[in-house]
Amino acid sequence: MSRISQPDPELTHRLSRRGMLGVAAGATAAALLGAAATPATAAESTAAAAASGGRGRPVLPPGRLGIQLYSLRDKVSTLGFAPVFAELEKYGYDEVEFAGYTQGSAGPITLAQLKRLAHSHGLNPIGSHVGYYSDDPNAYTFAQNLTKVLDDAQALGLKHIGTASGPFRYGSTVDAWKRAAAEFNTYGAAAKKRGMKFYQHNHSDEFGFASDNPKVRLYDVLLAETDPDLVFLEMDIFWAYAGQFRFSTRPDGKPAPFDPLRYVLKQPHRYPLFHVKDGVSDPSNQFGYRMVDVGDGDIDYEKFISAVSRLRGERLAHHWQVEHDQPTESFTFARRSSAYLHSLREKKC
Repeated sequence: MSRISQPDPELTHRLSRRGMLGVAAGATAAALLGAAATPATAAESTAAAAASGGRGRPVLPPGRLGIQLYSLRDKVSTLGFAPVFAELEKYGYDEVEFAGYTQGSAGPITLAQLKRLAHSHGLNPIGSHVGYYSDDPNAYTFAQNLTKVLDDAQALGLKHIGTASGPFRYGSTVDAWKRAAAEFNTYGAAAKKRGMKFYQHNHSDEFGFASDNPKVRLYDVLLAETDPDLVFLEMDIFWAYAGQFRFSTRPDGKPAPFDPLRYVLKQPHRYPLFHVKDGVSDPSNQFGYRMVDVGDGDIDYEKFISAVSRLRGERLAHHWQVEHDQPTESFTFARRSSAYLHSLREKKC
C-alpha cells in the first residue's frame, strides 16, 4: 500500500488502527509524536475566548464539536467509557466518533448501554470507523460482515458509518481504485437503506498518483467513481495537508498543486465529517508536519472552518471531530483542543 521505501509511520498508523476497530477491538499504539501537555485550568476556555478579542461570531458551529475516541483509547481501555464521557461533557464536546465498542479492563458493555451512556452525558454518537476488508472471512469489516457492521451502527443510532482504510485493496492503478469505488458504492447503498451515510477517511496516500498513470491523482478517481448520493468523505485535514506536501509534484516532475480546502468548497455536501488535527510545519519530516495538539500547529482552522461554514446552508451540515494519533496526555489534548476551537472567532469583513 505504501510507496515509500523507508518504514512508513502513516502505514504503521493505519495498520495499528485496524487492530482496534470493530466490536472485538482492543487498544493499540500509533506512530506519531504528540505535543507536551499543560496543567488543567478551569478558566482555560474563558481565557482563550477573551484572547480572541471579541471578533465576530464563533467559528465553530453550535452543537458540532466531536472527538474521535481513538485519541482517548488509553483512557477508554483502562477507565471505561463512563469516565471518558464525563470528562468530554466537562470539556464542552457535543459528539463522539467511535473506533471500537469495547472498554478493556472496565468490562463488557452492550451497544444499548453505550448509546444510553453517551446520551446521558450530552454526547451524540455521530459515526464510527470500521475496517474495509480482511483476509479473515469472519473479520468485522465492511467486505466480510457488512450486515453486522450496519446492525451495530443502527443499534447505536449512528448517522454515519465509515472506514479509515484507503481504497488500496486491489492496488494503486486507476482500475484498482474503480473496483474499490464500486464496493464503496455497494456499502453506501446498504447504509442508505438504513438511514445512514457511508464515508471514507483519508490519510495522505490517497492524494498520490496512479501507478499506471502519473497524471491521475487517486483521490480524484475516488471522487469520480463513487456515487455522491451513496459515498461520502471524512476529510482528515492534517493528512490532507500532508498529502499536499507530498504530492504537489507528479512522478514525472511536473507541478500538480492542489488545495484541500478547495476540494471541500467544490463539493461541500460530500464532506459531512472532518477530522480536526493540527501539525507544525516541518519540511524535514516526510509528511511535512509534526502532529501536535489542536491550536499548537500551523493549520489555519479559523480560515478552514469559516470557509466551509459560510457557504449557504452549510453551517450546521458538517461535524468537526478533533483527533490526535498519539497525544502526550489524552485528556489534556481533548480539553485544550476544545478550548481552542471554541475560542476562534470569524474575522469581521
